[in-house]
Amino acid sequence: MGKLRKLASIASQLFPVWLLIGCAVAWMEPASVSWFHPMINLGLGVIMLGMGLTLRFEDFYLVMKDPRLIALGVFLQFFIMPMAAVLCGKIFQLPPDLYLGLILVGCCPGGTASNVICYLARANVALSVLLTMCSTIAAIFLTPLLTKFLAGHILHIDAWQMFVTMMQLVLLPLVVGILINHFVDKAGCRKKFSSCLDIVGPLVSVIVIVLVVAAIIAKSRPVLAHASGSTFPAVLSMHAIGFLLGYLASKLCREKEEICRTISVEVGMQNSGLGASLANTHFPHLALAPIPAAFSAVTHSLLGSFLAWFWRRKNRGK
Repeated sequence: MGKLRKLASIASQLFPVWLLIGCAVAWMEPASVSWFHPMINLGLGVIMLGMGLTLRFEDFYLVMKDPRLIALGVFLQFFIMPMAAVLCGKIFQLPPDLYLGLILVGCCPGGTASNVICYLARANVALSVLLTMCSTIAAIFLTPLLTKFLAGHILHIDAWQMFVTMMQLVLLPLVVGILINHFVDKAGCRKKFSSCLDIVGPLVSVIVIVLVVAAIIAKSRPVLAHASGSTFPAVLSMHAIGFLLGYLASKLCREKEEICRTISVEVGMQNSGLGASLANTHFPHLALAPIPAAFSAVTHSLLGSFLAWFWRRKNRGK
């Protein structure tokens, strides 16, 4: 069991490497991963279920004990990233479908990979988990509303239908996961259940996210080369702004270093899988709309991993 847990830990820490490998495979052999494209929504539901399995009803009481940090993190998440998406989309003059995809990613909540990066960065992992949970729940309402507000002039956006999708993809799996966790506690199987979850959870999350990104790249390969010239710099800039302003805004609020690092990572890293799923579900006629989400998954993972390495080394120096 110890060896399997170590393997799961290594798999999580090397997440950016697996993403790059998945992208390379999708580019060279599209047929090897394109089969997963129709199952993107199902894959995202599995990830959300996994997040729910790590939560208990008691976690929501923890949020209420120090709501100030949660409110700060969630506010910065849904203010900085949507504005950064609009700014970068205009600066790099993205065409409408790519611009819409970028805004969709910017309006998504924090990604589950942020919890791993916070652990590696010597940040506050408990706060990271709570911020991911709260931003994910808030996104059920905020992602459709912000997307319609910021991109409604580009294309007709059915905010209500997007809200229904968010309920199906995010809220339902989360609630099911929390309920399973609750009944596990009641049955007295907590120790064995947690041991299995610690091993299976990271491995499944890494595999599913890599498959989601690879499937998008495989499907969009014919048009990807023409779209990457301006899209990749726009996505890179958006995430860099998120990491930087998340950290600086926390510093301005005079938070401790570990809190600043946590909020920086939570703001800078998006749930790109959700962005890709929403783009595929609601804009199937726009072939390029999911592309920013695919670039986002790779970009924020690499930037987050670099920051984790930098902060970890800084701690070692002290």
